[in-house]
Amino acid sequence: MNTPRLPLDDIRIIAVEQYGAGPWGSLHLADLGAEVIKIEDPGAGGDVGRYVPPYAEDEDSLFFEVFNRNKRSLSLDLATPAGRSVFEDLVRVSDVVYSNLRGDVPAKIGITYDDLKHLNPRIVCCSLSGFGMTGPRVAEPGYDYVLQGLLGWMDVTGEPDGPPTKSGLSMVDYSAGFIAAISLLAGVHAARRDGVGMDCDVSLFDTALALLNYPAAWHLNAGYQPHRTRRSSHPSLVPFQLFEAADAWIVVGCPKEKFWQRLTGVVGRPEWAHDPRFATFADRERNRVELLGLLEPLFHTRSAADWLADLHAAGVPCGPVNSIPDALADPHTAARGMLVETEHPRYGRLRLPSTAVRVGGEPRPSRRAPRRNEDFGHVLTEVVGLTDTRISELVDAGAFGPPAEVPGLPDRYREARQP
Repeated sequence: MNTPRLPLDDIRIIAVEQYGAGPWGSLHLADLGAEVIKIEDPGAGGDVGRYVPPYAEDEDSLFFEVFNRNKRSLSLDLATPAGRSVFEDLVRVSDVVYSNLRGDVPAKIGITYDDLKHLNPRIVCCSLSGFGMTGPRVAEPGYDYVLQGLLGWMDVTGEPDGPPTKSGLSMVDYSAGFIAAISLLAGVHAARRDGVGMDCDVSLFDTALALLNYPAAWHLNAGYQPHRTRRSSHPSLVPFQLFEAADAWIVVGCPKEKFWQRLTGVVGRPEWAHDPRFATFADRERNRVELLGLLEPLFHTRSAADWLADLHAAGVPCGPVNSIPDALADPHTAARGMLVETEHPRYGRLRLPSTAVRVGGEPRPSRRAPRRNEDFGHVLTEVVGLTDTRISELVDAGAFGPPAEVPGLPDRYREARQP
């Protein structure tokens, strides 16, 4: 009987990654079966995500766990000749070098396609940076919070009379991770088809700008001025926003004309469906203030649960404004298998949100994030094929950091170094 294979179990990725955006992209690839080998800088104590508070102790953090399931870890000092030698051995047997460093760094440390193609003509070098590998901002560090301000996201988020507001989640980071994963897979496909690898230059800047989408198109072509809207309402579809019920907030939307017609019945005003002020998308947008002035007091009259029951029954798009704990406890969360469990030597049983990738029916792996340098033996012997003698030489040469400080170093290499 053949063992079922995961979709990406024939792809090996060397991930010079840290923090959020980069690890988020490769997490999805690891969930699909790719072998993701994290290269962690021993001089920095590895991925900075290992130390993110508040739930962190020594080199273990819940932040790190949620971004790095199903991956492997190797401490490697790329600045040393010995460390570079190991890295180049890995390039020869891998499909991708994936990084999320500042845009000018891949070229400086020699991990672009031109730097590595002599080792492996099919290697795909995917860089995810703040501002990309070209342009006037190439040397600037880029972080989600900064990009949400720079690219106009904060200017259109929040109440009109309030301050600019950041999204409650790191959506630039997460979206850029998705774009990097898509770009990386496209690169691997082309390299296998054509026999030639390439650079993939992905950035938070490009991602955040692309996601401006139709408001940007309206501005560029029709002079529209994007702005914050009251109660998070849609800029053109009315009604589609938050409404305050007697006891809680709910979201109600009419993105099709049929939903508006149904809503008029739910709120007890069926005549509004044919009222010339509100009959079409354009009519309701033009008379937004008047319509919402009529609707909002109606929603105050009943509980959120009562409104949602009637709206669901009528087939009107709607939902509660849940807290994150509410969302995690929603029955649909469990039904969709969106919480995974891992066993951790410090934390014991961990429950974590899953990724949303679903390809075929095979169960996805659920292995905890690696301790720093945990996969030293696997990577060097099984992946690269080094002998114990060669590994001992590399340890002595500082390939993995100061020899006395290499975490997870098997005893036989420590013993070999004893005078």
